[in-house]
Amino acid sequence: MKSASPDLSYLAPDYIRAIAPYQGGKPISELAREMGLQEADIVKLASNENPLGISPKAETAIQEALLDIARYPDGNGFALRSVVADKFKLKPEQIVFGNGSNDILELAARAFLTPACEAIYAQHAFAVYPLVTQALGAHGVEVPAKDYAHDLPAILAAITAKTRLIFIANPNNPTGTLIDKADLLAFLQQVPPHVLVVLDEAYDEYLSEEDKSQAFAWLAEFDNLIVSRSFSKAYGLAGLRIGFAACHPSVADMMNRVRQPFNVNSVAQAAAMASLADDDFVARSYALNQAGMLQITKGLEKLGLSYIPSYANFVSFAVKDAAKVNQALLKNGVIVRPIANYGMPDYLRVSIGLFSENARFLSVLAQILQSHP
Repeated sequence: MKSASPDLSYLAPDYIRAIAPYQGGKPISELAREMGLQEADIVKLASNENPLGISPKAETAIQEALLDIARYPDGNGFALRSVVADKFKLKPEQIVFGNGSNDILELAARAFLTPACEAIYAQHAFAVYPLVTQALGAHGVEVPAKDYAHDLPAILAAITAKTRLIFIANPNNPTGTLIDKADLLAFLQQVPPHVLVVLDEAYDEYLSEEDKSQAFAWLAEFDNLIVSRSFSKAYGLAGLRIGFAACHPSVADMMNRVRQPFNVNSVAQAAAMASLADDDFVARSYALNQAGMLQITKGLEKLGLSYIPSYANFVSFAVKDAAKVNQALLKNGVIVRPIANYGMPDYLRVSIGLFSENARFLSVLAQILQSHP
């Protein structure tokens, strides 16, 4: 008699079976079901989302794009390509679009990694870097962090003839640390030409004018640089999944060859174009984040908790028995992000929300710490 549920996992390569799937922030609806809570009473500060939502211009563009939803999107993103190129002073042939910037990371890995290659990334860096490396059967090299930040000299020392990719997040997730521009430029000048550097700048819009990236301009000097950007954070388009890369045209060509047809839907393309035209919304998002960061860090200090100074729209803080505190927060309808899987079992990461959401988080956290000192 045929088995009702055969296990065919043995058909996959060992390196695929060894992958631990990426776990995103807990959805509000899931917590409501688990804890018997009302969704309206739940505060989600787990996924670095924009608490202001989306640009009004993007909302209008989405409604208009829905009228033509029965048509396939422009697979080459011609209109969006032109807008991105103009906004960031790039050439259209330098641009690759992804289904979120996660897709960009995977496209870089698929285009340039093989089981004979190595990819380097830092300890405590974004979990997708080792995932996309492992999915290609390549060897991942994790370089120990220095004060929870990238150790650039150690990363340079880890480069071998087999190295093809280096993943650098700036600011880094989940630590929020930032690499000084002068140090980053000096690093790029020392990376051999056979190694591609993927510079993940998903949180650049949350940086001050002084700290903002100059990487797009560096593309003229470094043919082996890939700059990744996201519309999921400050632009608020996380649910539409859209990001882009800027790189040398020959690198973009290889990434586009492995890109799935129509990987970015027409609604996302329309929303992204409108978002890029709304600098006021981004400025308001930045200002809200600055105020919220101060609110939360001062609150953590008042509670006697240490945290890693952050340049992004989240902050990671240390707390005794982080798993237990996280569970208590969930029971009280507050979702933050446990980051034990990043090698930080004593930390939780909280996104910056609206003033009322930040206050709710701090109030509930204070109650938990008083009950379980």
